[in-house]
Amino acid sequence: MSAAGMAALFAFAMGLLGILLSPLAELLIARTLPRLGGLPGVRTRITTAVVTGALCAALALRFGMDWPLPAFLLLAVIGVQLARIDLAHHLLPNPLVLTLLVAGLALLLLGSFAAADWVELLRAAAGAAILFVVFLILALISPSGIGMGDVKLAAPVGLYLGYLGWGHLFYGGALGFVLGGILSVVLIRLKRANLSSEVAFGPSMLAATLGAVLLAA
Repeated sequence: MSAAGMAALFAFAMGLLGILLSPLAELLIARTLPRLGGLPGVRTRITTAVVTGALCAALALRFGMDWPLPAFLLLAVIGVQLARIDLAHHLLPNPLVLTLLVAGLALLLLGSFAAADWVELLRAAAGAAILFVVFLILALISPSGIGMGDVKLAAPVGLYLGYLGWGHLFYGGALGFVLGGILSVVLIRLKRANLSSEVAFGPSMLAATLGAVLLAA
């Protein structure tokens, strides 16, 4: 089989893995965070599974069989669940955000150890700290615009973006605000929100992060 065929087959396998991991993640979340009201509806579960599978397949094409892949697959699985929960409940549960940060750091650490290259990991740690501080300052300046859940989410977002490069950190962080503004306008136009409504910002942050990971050079 050609290299392109092998890459496509690997991406397909990772896509299937993502589809399987999505309902498992939802089951674990329902059991550990009962305050969220149990499992989501069937349509939502199908949507999250499809989105997770597509992201995992795209990440497999992006990284191949390289050491960072498991960490970024984790980002896809947990990131989709965080976006789902934030859209439904305007909440970014601390256990999920902490899992994304700690488990992501552990997987990236494992990859750096295996490759004997620590530059990316150090930049990832710096990216997590930088984006966390930036969001904290913005939340203190405008608490109605950015919640503390968004501030906490900035740490794992900065971790993943910083691992790939300073450009990813800058553009991924900035794109989150652009997508957040677009989402607010769309919801207002659809009369699902007004100027005083709280619009979930977590999905925009996560979409910008994954977009920067997949598309930025």
